[in-house]
Amino acid sequence: MLSTQPPAPRFISAQPWFASVPAALQERLRDEVFAVQGDKGAVMMPAGSAVEGWHAVLSGLVMLQSPASKGRSSAFIGVPDGEWFGEGSAMKPEPRKYNVVALRPTTLLCLPLPLFATLRESSLAFNQFLVQHLNMRLGQAMTIIEAGRTQSPEHRVALYLSRLFWRSTRRLNLTQDELGQLVGLSRQTVNRVLRTLEELGIVSLDFGKVAIVDDEALGAYLAATAAA
Repeated sequence: MLSTQPPAPRFISAQPWFASVPAALQERLRDEVFAVQGDKGAVMMPAGSAVEGWHAVLSGLVMLQSPASKGRSSAFIGVPDGEWFGEGSAMKPEPRKYNVVALRPTTLLCLPLPLFATLRESSLAFNQFLVQHLNMRLGQAMTIIEAGRTQSPEHRVALYLSRLFWRSTRRLNLTQDELGQLVGLSRQTVNRVLRTLEELGIVSLDFGKVAIVDDEALGAYLAATAAA
């Protein structure tokens, strides 16, 4: 039977830490989370704006972009549906430091700051989930910094196809334009690298979308391009 719950409370109810919190807090979470929508290209949360809570992508795809990076060749973190972002901003009493840009029509969930604080103060399971998530984001950030130093388009594109950035799926549903925006490279450069990866049997390209067909070969390609 399909759930009749709206997407935001349905998503929060499915979180791995949700069942461990008291019933009264579960009810508050279902009642107080809310969704916001943005069109392709919209800056859904601009740098410098007040932080309302912790966010997750219910559907779509967003890019976390430093405002200082415009006009330069830089790589950014993309957040697909089902993933959280903005925990650092939610834990600090200061304005948001980056833009949240919708790369396609997108719906975001917001877990309001008071509830975020309550969960941090009272739920061990929530804190364990948060620590794991922070560790993943740290790994992504360090990898992006290192990839920016190498300046190798082949390595950067391959990195953005790895499980470090896409844990839950190997059929990425990314267009080449979207991948180019995330990696900070032109569509032509991304297309050239993807064609090479397709010839090597690492990816398949169907209707402009990317699927990883050989993770082991992708890892070998990453090692080879890093050494180069």
